[in-house]
Order: sequence, then C-alpha cells, then structure tokens
Amino acid sequence: MKNLAHPLRRRIQTITRSLAPGTSRHAMLGRRFGFAVLCSCAALLAQPCVATPGQWEYTGSLNTGRGTYTATLLLDGRVLVASGEHPVGRILIHSTELYDPATGNWTETGKIVNARYDHTATLLSNGRVLVAGGAQQAFGIVSCELYNPTRGTWNGTGQLNTGRYEHTATLLADGRVLVVGGFFYVDSLASAELYDPATGTWTFTGSLNIARASHTATLLPDGRVLIVGGFSNDNSHLASAELYDPANGTWTRTGSLNQGRYFHTATLLPNGKVLVAAGVNALASAELYDPVTGTWTLTGRLNAGRSVHTATLLSSGKVLVAGGVNGHTHYLSSAELYDPTAGTWTATGSLNTARDDHTATLLPSGKVLVAGGDGTDSLALASAELYDP
Repeated sequence: MKNLAHPLRRRIQTITRSLAPGTSRHAMLGRRFGFAVLCSCAALLAQPCVATPGQWEYTGSLNTGRGTYTATLLLDGRVLVASGEHPVGRILIHSTELYDPATGNWTETGKIVNARYDHTATLLSNGRVLVAGGAQQAFGIVSCELYNPTRGTWNGTGQLNTGRYEHTATLLADGRVLVVGGFFYVDSLASAELYDPATGTWTFTGSLNIARASHTATLLPDGRVLIVGGFSNDNSHLASAELYDPANGTWTRTGSLNQGRYFHTATLLPNGKVLVAAGVNALASAELYDPVTGTWTLTGRLNAGRSVHTATLLSSGKVLVAGGVNGHTHYLSSAELYDPTAGTWTATGSLNTARDDHTATLLPSGKVLVAGGDGTDSLALASAELYDP
C-alpha cells in the first residue's frame, strides 16, 4: 500500500484537474447473479452492457493492468491510456491503449518511447497528445512525447528544463501548455514552464510563491489558472492557493483553503466556481472557490472521506466523485454526487471493483469511463467500468 503520509511515491490522476467542462487503491468484484447471467455477452464479446441509470457496469478490460497512468479523451471520442506502472516490482509499462466507446474494446496502439508514471497528458488544439515528465525510479524526468492519433505513433518533442513528476499540466486558451510544480526526487518544485506546440520548446514562466506537488490546477473562465493545495518541502498539507496570469506570466496569491489538503480533486463548475473535494488524510470536507472574491467557503460533506479519487463534471452540472482510498488501507468502491444548486452530497451506485489511482473520463455519450488503478494488495487493475448518469 502506498504511504499517503508522504507522497514521494504517489500520484494524482485527476484528469479533471486541468480541464474545463467538456474538454476536459478488498476489491468488490461480485455482481448480482441474475444480471450477470443476462449480461454474460459482455465477457464474451467485450461489449458494454446497457447500464442502469446511476449504476456501474463493466466494459472491456485493458490489455495491461496499470496504475499512475493517464487517460485522454481524443477528438474522435476514443480514450487514450498511456504508460504507468505495476505497483508490485515497480515495472514500467511501455504500452499504450485506445478505448472505443462504440464497441467497448481496448486495442493497443504505438508504444511510448520512454515509459513513465506520475506524468501528465494534455490534448492539444491540433488533436495530438502531449505527455510530459513523470518518474522513473522515483526521479523526475525531462522527457516529453507527442502521440499522433492518425498514425498511432509516439515521437519525442522538446524536453522540460526541470525533470518533475506529480506536477500538473493545463492547456491555455492560446494553445500553449502550462506545467507547474511537482517533485524532482524528495523536493517539491516552485518552477513552472510553458510548452509552445508551434516550436516544440519549453520556457520558464515565473515561479510559484510556494513550492508544491500533488496539487491541482484549474483553468478559469477568464484564462487564469488556479493552483490549489499540495505537499510542501516542510511536509505540510498546503492550504494556500495561487493564480497564474498568462498575459504577463506572473503568479499571485489568492485566498487560502479552510483546510490544507493534497491528493484532492478540483472541478470547474458551470457557474465559474471551483469545487475542491476531500484529500489526505481521508478528508470528507469540500470547498468552493469564488474567482470574483478570491475566497473559499465550505460546502457540504462527502459521505466518505477519501483521497486519490476522481472527480468528473457531468453534463447535468453535478460532480461525480468515485473510488479512492480511506486512510492507508481501505480501498473504496463508493461513489457520490455533488449538487451545486443544493450544495449537498448524495451516494450513487458503487463501483464493482474498489480502486484508487484510476482515471475517470467523461465520454461524448455522457457516460463516465473509469479504468485501471490499484486494488487489493496494491495490484494493478485491468478492469474498466461505465457509469450512466
């Protein structure tokens, strides 16, 4: 089991952390017997069963179980899963896979040149996917690669100036990518870099006021980027937040969280506010950031404290939080919905397999694809599930 008291080995996998709406570790393997019989075709044909609203149903499994990887929704509606690791033996995974929502199948695509974990993946305006940094043997790397979905190939691009992992990556309105913080080895980083797709190069752009890793980054409607929480060099859970302005490349402090946290999630709501939820140590609190006032207010409490979970903005405007870990040993299968109108959390259908370090991707159909991650005994999972709102 990962040591959540010090995140040198762990990861934050929240695809929603840097995406605007629409862009964007006891396993519970049992299922109702009768329904399993009716849907046995899924195991035979790898076709997804028709999901019951508010419930999870298995879809095709990954070819390779993996955790601390990335999942990216491509322009054609398929989902690209890249690299990662097996937690037992620290085996890096070179393979990458594509999920087709039409068939529920996973197919392998080109192998990544440099296998890695705790990296970021960003869909660029041209449809390609930028994978940046990550870790190899617990050291941050500078390597970056581009995936071409038309050819199914990976090619190197400009290297980061500073190797890093457990950082964030955010696609800016002008098409550039902002990478912030992270770990190199034992130290959190304050540096930030910008990637220019036109030149394939990285340049430094100011520095954070506080070095941090395992934080979140959210693109606000006005083009600024909100950095929240994380893990600091003095081993504290940060409550501070900062804003990056792409117009002048500067960082400014903004209001602080009511509670320091890392391995949390951050989701941009339709009303422009940002929902930050849970985090280590099994926090059940949630907070809302108002960009107009720069202040945080508490909003309801989750039914289960959790960290290393996922948060997905649904087409209804509600936020789906799924899985994660409670404390150091209890993998979660539970899922919850946040209603921005009422400011409340309600339980929804549970995952069939408890997991953390997974990914959650909102598909064009409105369903949510959860895949992989770590399960019982820290085994890398290959199973995938679909949630129907």
